Amino acid sequence: MAIWLTKETRLVVQGITGKEGKFHALGCRDYGTRVVAGVTPGKGGETVEGIPVFDSVEEARQATGANASMVFVPPPFAADAILESADAGIELIVAITEGVPVNDMLRVKAFLADRKVRLIGPNCPGIIAPGKKAKVGILPTSVFKPGSIGVVSRSGTLTYEVVFQLTRNGFGQSTCVGIGGDPLIGTDFIDALDAFEKDPETEAVVLIGEIGGTDEQEAAEFIAGRMKKPVVAFIAGQTAPEGKRMGHAGAIVSGSSGTAKEKIDAFAKIGVPVAPVPSDISRLVRQVIGSRKS
Repeated sequence: MAIWLTKETRLVVQGITGKEGKFHALGCRDYGTRVVAGVTPGKGGETVEGIPVFDSVEEARQATGANASMVFVPPPFAADAILESADAGIELIVAITEGVPVNDMLRVKAFLADRKVRLIGPNCPGIIAPGKKAKVGILPTSVFKPGSIGVVSRSGTLTYEVVFQLTRNGFGQSTCVGIGGDPLIGTDFIDALDAFEKDPETEAVVLIGEIGGTDEQEAAEFIAGRMKKPVVAFIAGQTAPEGKRMGHAGAIVSGSSGTAKEKIDAFAKIGVPVAPVPSDISRLVRQVIGSRKS
């Protein structure tokens, strides 16, 4: 069983007539996702490889029953695209767009606060339920394999490397979620950990964090107080210089706050093993699963 995504998910792609939007919409469809509509204002009535295009998300939802959206809209307009989907009653919004202004995300967070909407991203690779159940995003499907390991990550490309290592060592995945590395995002580590804890088909969880902020420390507190399933962690950016942003907008260390050591210590304190390098994650997963069964 996957979290937040099923074979029944009906996807609308905002920005489907753009080069990237079209490419990844077709990639999602090829994997098995039910891509039922696209949205580009002014291009309603057209089709993209058989997918009908509408002028608004509301029109697309009413015509197709769409309940999820994938946002491939330029940064200045991405927040409005998210708000449009939420206002139309879309339940799952995956915002791939990178470079969404923080002030725009403040507006989005306030709007979504009292609505039953799951936002993943922005600046994220998306979500996948391996086994050709469904994917919404840009994740490379060849490295994924169905199984019982949940994966949640702030990094896109590092997720692919870790999943490749897991698959190669015989550990399939229940769901993989890339939450994004911006300072303000929709879904965070705790949201994903809570969902994995409740998912009967997830046996253990791999958490991929990075320097900057306090999300990993807060996740450690949640694991200690609310989780029974084993968790293995990895923290990227262990050699990053202080005060320099590394890759993601949220990956910046200021003084002693947000350092890799601070995060690793938080996990070590509650007994969550932290892999020194990504290739070590599979070994630790095998250990925690074995310990749970013994």
